[in-house]
Amino acid sequence: MTRRDVLRLLGTSVISLLAFGAYAVGVEPMMLTHVKRYAPTPAGWPSQLTLRIVALADIHACRPWMTPERIAALAEQANALDPDVIVLLGDYVAGTRMVTDWVQSSEWAPALARLRAPLGVHAIMGNHDWWEDLTAQKTGQGPTIARSALENVGITVLENDVVRLEKDGHAFWLAGLADQLALRPGKKWGRRNFHGLDDLEGTIAKIADESPVILLAHEPDIFPKVSKRVSLTLSGHTHGGQVRLFGYSPVVPSRFGNRYAYGHVVEDDRQLIVSGGLGFSIAPVRMGVRPEIVSIELGGV
Repeated sequence: MTRRDVLRLLGTSVISLLAFGAYAVGVEPMMLTHVKRYAPTPAGWPSQLTLRIVALADIHACRPWMTPERIAALAEQANALDPDVIVLLGDYVAGTRMVTDWVQSSEWAPALARLRAPLGVHAIMGNHDWWEDLTAQKTGQGPTIARSALENVGITVLENDVVRLEKDGHAFWLAGLADQLALRPGKKWGRRNFHGLDDLEGTIAKIADESPVILLAHEPDIFPKVSKRVSLTLSGHTHGGQVRLFGYSPVVPSRFGNRYAYGHVVEDDRQLIVSGGLGFSIAPVRMGVRPEIVSIELGGV
């Protein structure tokens, strides 16, 4: 190989890396949102209870990527899917310092207030909704700014709580966990030093009959502890790793790595769906995992 060949190879590599970075930062995060559809058949879900759930996860409102106008457009796109119920899976705040401007709760919450579904819009909190609320971090309790903002526009927030809903005379429960990484550690960093506020056992204990249960949990890491009493668990948080190539994500914010990074997971007749989410955290990058709204069809089989 000549010196010219080496220089040509290096030049091509640099251009490829720059193109990859430009795409990951400036193109894929801004793509039209993909609708990811699932039709699972969880054990214990009655076939006569047909239900369409639309889920939005990890909005991470900030400029220039996730503006109030874009969030409002996402809400209209979700409405157009004709959901029976809409669930929001946490992380509404930015989650990154690499922004051109902040989007405050007074802007993103009214945009989400456009969401409409016959059985309502129900939300849980994510880790960044806790982490970026300095008062909640100091006191170790909520309500967080994000929770108050959602409730002020009429969206139900579930933190270790449940709600019983009915469609066509058939009941089911939505159970929502408080966040598993809610309180940051002091000087000792590391996942095991975060303090979660989730209470899975206490939440499930609030369910008062034998109707099927859908669990909302921001981080999917809770899934090994979820019993078969829960028909379906819905999570976000991972963003599919933000970079996902050939079904593999090099970095996943989960102690289970790629096991719960993205998509439909079935273990021991228990079912989990992990959304790839809409925004990003830490670094403004998405590659191989487009922003998505999730649509889930249950029953009718």
